[in-house]
Amino acid sequence: MFTDDAMLEAVRTSLFVTIKIALPILAAGVAIGLTISIIQSVTQIQEQTLVFVPKILAMLIVTIAILHWIIERMGEFATDMFRLGFV
Repeated sequence: MFTDDAMLEAVRTSLFVTIKIALPILAAGVAIGLTISIIQSVTQIQEQTLVFVPKILAMLIVTIAILHWIIERMGEFATDMFRLGFV
């Protein structure tokens, strides 16, 4: 049986890995969204759908660019969980 501390450590580690993986993708979406919003403010174009496609494309490109890194992090996490006996 696992102790409360071991289970808490597993949850903490899984949340940290999730944030670590999602952060670059979300940062790209925020950066593109902010840039396009500033351009919309300057040009006074108030079209809400204009930001959607570039943001999705940027997030997709970043995901593809760091896919190898994501797979490595997930592999390390799975190895750690197997080593600790959680799976």
